[in-house]
Amino acid sequence: MRKLTWRFIVAVLVFLTLSRVGLSVWQWTRVHDAGGLWPILLGGWRIDLSLLAMVVALPALFSPWLGHRRWPTRIAAWWLRFWWLLYVLLEVSTPQFIAEYDTRPNRLYFEYLTSPHEVASMLWQGYKLSVGAGLIVFALIAWLGFRLLPTRQPDRAPLRGWLRPVVTVLAFAVLFLAGRGTLQHRPLNASQVAFTNDAMVNTLPLNSLYNVLNAALALGNERSASAVYGKMPEDEMNRIVRQTAGFDGAPLDPQYPSLHRQEPTRQGDKPLNLVIILEESLGAQFVGSLGGAGYTPELDKLSNEGWWLERTYATGTRSARGLEATTTGFLPTPAEAVLKLPRSQRDFFTLGALLDTFGYHTRFLYGGEAHFDNMRSFFYGNGFNEVVDRATFKTSPQFVGSWGASDEDMFNELHQRLLDDGDKSTLTVAFSVSNHTPWEYPAGRIKAEGDPASNANAVRYADWSIGRFFERAKQSPYWNHTVFLIVADHDARVFGASLVPVRHFHIPALILGAGVPVKKDDHIVSQVDLAPTLLSLIGIRSEHPMLGADLTQRYPDRAIMQYGDNYGYLKGDQLIVLRPNQAPTQYHYLLDHEYSANGEKLVPVAVDPSLEKTALAHALWPSWAYSKQRYRLPPKADTEK
Repeated sequence: MRKLTWRFIVAVLVFLTLSRVGLSVWQWTRVHDAGGLWPILLGGWRIDLSLLAMVVALPALFSPWLGHRRWPTRIAAWWLRFWWLLYVLLEVSTPQFIAEYDTRPNRLYFEYLTSPHEVASMLWQGYKLSVGAGLIVFALIAWLGFRLLPTRQPDRAPLRGWLRPVVTVLAFAVLFLAGRGTLQHRPLNASQVAFTNDAMVNTLPLNSLYNVLNAALALGNERSASAVYGKMPEDEMNRIVRQTAGFDGAPLDPQYPSLHRQEPTRQGDKPLNLVIILEESLGAQFVGSLGGAGYTPELDKLSNEGWWLERTYATGTRSARGLEATTTGFLPTPAEAVLKLPRSQRDFFTLGALLDTFGYHTRFLYGGEAHFDNMRSFFYGNGFNEVVDRATFKTSPQFVGSWGASDEDMFNELHQRLLDDGDKSTLTVAFSVSNHTPWEYPAGRIKAEGDPASNANAVRYADWSIGRFFERAKQSPYWNHTVFLIVADHDARVFGASLVPVRHFHIPALILGAGVPVKKDDHIVSQVDLAPTLLSLIGIRSEHPMLGADLTQRYPDRAIMQYGDNYGYLKGDQLIVLRPNQAPTQYHYLLDHEYSANGEKLVPVAVDPSLEKTALAHALWPSWAYSKQRYRLPPKADTEK
């Protein structure tokens, strides 16, 4: 069994390496432009070893005890043969899949299983030669694998008794490390081997079996809102959503019902640059000028210098949800945020994808490891030209905690990148890490109160870093042609007895910089309203699918909040809550400005049927748009018709 296992590992590594080299040579122009062959091979070996460790775990761990016996050897041989067939099948079908879909095999394998007749007919009518050649190659390589993995060759002699537990423990340690793929905080995933904004090239380090299995696991996260909250006719849903968003007339493109033309408020020859600063877990409960604890004197001071949106609400409770709302304008769903879902890994709308078409250099900057929450793969696959994380900082971090470089180090990097950009048009999304448990930050920056490693002191440090950055930014050449947004991704800890604890979705949001009006604004604002507003302020005339409002032109005065399976739609002082398999409920929401221990006040009232329909339409629409792939920029050929 030991020999079988080693033969299998070597054969798979050689086969997948040759496949990767062949695919890279075939797509050499794109591979060369993305950085060459080595990132593909090195990343590929990491992915291969990780999956191999999981596949061979059982034979490897049982080998010291049963490897000399015939029947366990036969079972192990057939187990490895089965996986060999899967590796070969997926890899042999990869070239045609890339030719057709410009990516490795993915979730479409499962979707095709539901239509075997149509798929078989399509393959027979259009791909006879490719299918025939693929079957021949598959048969030859499968036969070779079966020859390498005989079923009747047990180990010649059993291991000595004392060696068995030792070898088992060592094998477990090696398999665990290989399967995890890294000594960093999070296990290896596809995002860690992504290295370019060419989505197809980013799939080459993966092997196709890994990609398909990964897609299969991700399908479990694609919960449909209609299965949770009920159904609504598609036409009615789209009509309500469009009307609520203020879109008049017929859609620009029937395929993309939310696509609309936005005219900016700012007029000028050259659009401004844009910097979005996402602050980790900085809820309004900490911000003095929003009625919170008063840990943010720097942010409170800056609030007098820009457009201070005093009643902004996050769409969710996780970083991925905040990134989703601010960079894509997408409404929340009961499923995972789109950063993690398979259908949104390419051609999904983002600000980066839009501004890239206007010649902007688009960048995501993060103080930690950008594979967290699949950020690297998502942003590279959807219009961002550059992903910068701690490992690729130009400036040397002075303090690195559990989650990455400190906020001041992140801001130092942001400042340097903006200086280096010169006259280029740029979008930068910068995401901080310091205000996250275990609350680590460099000593000597703030006057800590009580336990230094506390949420309160981490907020004080995050605020200090914001103030220090903007002191330098105002004296820098980029200040006069850049619009800045400071906004939290979500609150620090969302809890409460309410079905949707609205006060813990309340977050600070401040827009300041070139041409931004100075005012205090108490209208209800959702995170999804920020991106359209920023486009207007920097002077971008465009067509896009975002449903958020341009706040320079109108206020919808509504907020949308996903809290686990509960969905909250706040319109003025009325809150509709949708729950799985239950009737909607409505409340009169009384805002608690002081964040008192008593919490917010939700007074039950009769359900308004019109408001209920509006809430349901907005709860269902993003799941529909995601599954139908309607949240994207249409191909240029379509928009030119």
